[in-house]
Amino acid sequence: MGRRIFGTAASTVVLALLIPLAGCGGSGGGAGGGGTLRLVAAEYGDTPANSSKAFWDKVTADFTAAHPAIKVEVKLLPWADIDREVSRMVKAGNAPDMALMGSYSDFAAQGKLYSADELLSVTREANFLQPLAEAGTVGSTLYGLPFVASSRLLFYNEALFTKAGVSAPKTWSDLKSAAKALKDKGVKFPYALPLGPEEAHAEAMIWELSNGGGYADSSGNYSLASDPNIQTWRWVKDNLVAPGYTGPTQPSQLNRADAFAAFLRGEVGMLNGYPSLAHEARAKGIGVGTVSMPVSDALGSGEVPPAVGVADWMMAFKQNGNREQISAFLDFLYQDKNLSDFADRYHLLPSTVSASRTPAGGLDRNDQMFLTALYGAQLYPVNDPSWVTVSDTIKRNIGRAVEPGVDPKTVLEDIAAQANEASKKR
Repeated sequence: MGRRIFGTAASTVVLALLIPLAGCGGSGGGAGGGGTLRLVAAEYGDTPANSSKAFWDKVTADFTAAHPAIKVEVKLLPWADIDREVSRMVKAGNAPDMALMGSYSDFAAQGKLYSADELLSVTREANFLQPLAEAGTVGSTLYGLPFVASSRLLFYNEALFTKAGVSAPKTWSDLKSAAKALKDKGVKFPYALPLGPEEAHAEAMIWELSNGGGYADSSGNYSLASDPNIQTWRWVKDNLVAPGYTGPTQPSQLNRADAFAAFLRGEVGMLNGYPSLAHEARAKGIGVGTVSMPVSDALGSGEVPPAVGVADWMMAFKQNGNREQISAFLDFLYQDKNLSDFADRYHLLPSTVSASRTPAGGLDRNDQMFLTALYGAQLYPVNDPSWVTVSDTIKRNIGRAVEPGVDPKTVLEDIAAQANEASKKR
């Protein structure tokens, strides 16, 4: 959801060719014809038992049963490799027909992709959840077709909160008070602050939005070193990190996976999470409360900041000229039952209005909270072709903003300067 979502799981299942096909190994078939389509997809599972293979085996077999002239060959790649591998394939003149991954805008900027209106009916295109459709649009054209999504909410361990005598926080001051009470009761990570390189850009954006900041201004331009963002990190550093409320690991060294694992061990009082973590925790008997991210005291408890939304994107490449075959497959894939099945497997949110309303979509009461948050969420600026580079810069550097002896303003200005350079190169 890139990561996670999406981009949400690091896969141990590599280069899995899901459907061995007899005959032609490449794409084929002109307009209205048949042939073989190639799809490269991120692996959402983290073990062979929960690999995405089962989903793609079924959906491609069902599709070929309905369209005997068209076969679909699917290759799974780990999240850590897929961006690089698909970029390599495109540069080598061997683009897949479709890819499902965490970014799309670089390919759109190069003119490599079919637009949604070349692939989908008006009804299908209009069915995408609005925040996702906006994030998948470059200029006024939809190129990134959202597949599954997620949003982030603040999680808290109900048993630890009861023991500490605190309630769900609404403001930063509330959060600080709760963290102090948790620390006084011996909780290892009162507030887990994962600013390690795995997914620091998500945690950073959550905090910045809760103070009226964020990554981009109303015009869509990067605003990484804005006054609200600088104020945010000075507050976090002085009020959470310095007093030891973020635990024994330096935030810049704490990755999301490690923070989540600590939460599942009952060592974390609060952290930002997504639906699958809530399901895992409850399966282990951990009572989980979920609330919107507390807001800065400057904004006031009556404000509800936008949640961070994350989506993964299906894109279709022009190189092989198989527009009609791709269109037929995507029309089949984006049926409610298929989106709901995939989302349910990984406790994610389907990307369309109709699938989100389907009871079979696995949206229990807790998942519905995330769906509600997604409707008003702010997504990463994935429609900016420089975002892949900028997000990597944030991930590698934002943790320094809360280190001893460092002024957060200096760190943010350095990130902003690198972002401006990346933008100029596009």
